[in-house]
Amino acid sequence: MLEICGVRKVFSQGTPNEVRALQGVDLKIETGSFVVIIGTNGSGKSTLLNVVGGTLQIDSGVISLAGVNITKWPEYRRAKLIGRVFQNPFSGTAPEMSVAENLALAARRGRPRRLSWLLGAAKRDELRERVRYLKMDLENRLDDQIGSLSGGQRQALTLLMATWLKPELLLLDEHTAALDPKSADQVITLTDEIVEREKLTTLMVTHSMHQAANLGDRLVMMHHGRIIQDFHGAERKRTRVDDLLARFEDVRRADQLDETAAEMLRRVYI
Repeated sequence: MLEICGVRKVFSQGTPNEVRALQGVDLKIETGSFVVIIGTNGSGKSTLLNVVGGTLQIDSGVISLAGVNITKWPEYRRAKLIGRVFQNPFSGTAPEMSVAENLALAARRGRPRRLSWLLGAAKRDELRERVRYLKMDLENRLDDQIGSLSGGQRQALTLLMATWLKPELLLLDEHTAALDPKSADQVITLTDEIVEREKLTTLMVTHSMHQAANLGDRLVMMHHGRIIQDFHGAERKRTRVDDLLARFEDVRRADQLDETAAEMLRRVYI
């Protein structure tokens, strides 16, 4: 279970460029739940993933995972519990190392890493079978540098690496946004299969309304650093792309009204 309680994060605090990225976010995710987060640019969704993953430290609040308070843990320590796939297909891997070497490192997450011992015949057979599952014809390319692969192939391997040792939490940060449509569909299908098979607790950020409407058992919408909608249960099952687009339009109109009211007040008091 992931518990986020009263989390706040402000950038450039006390300056004209101050941004209140997270404003008292509360979110509890049950073990095995697949939660998708959507929101406009600047809504705080990626910041939320970054504070959970440890890339950013929060200003206040508490973050707990699997019953452990990880609020003060550095990113490297959280990596023992959290698997993550980034938007950039070239993040999360060592491009000059081979496919086999990258996977071997993932298999030893949190433990001493000795590649010469890890890549024996038995281990290579295991790697080959795990890679075959991706259905991308990579099982015979274990010795290729991972940097030589296409974005879709690399992102699929990164997903496999992030889930090799079942993590307490899987973070997916717009992990198909940089891919072409065909590759994105392949990676999303793999994502859904792996999360379902392993029953992984998952937090996924996306800009795709199609993904948001069709993935996961819960859908959270953020705006201005706050959670403004939480679809779950029967409501989540009924939610369609058109419903989400309509909700975004409501938010946009509300913002326009707020801006109009602020402008009227400025005119009155100036």
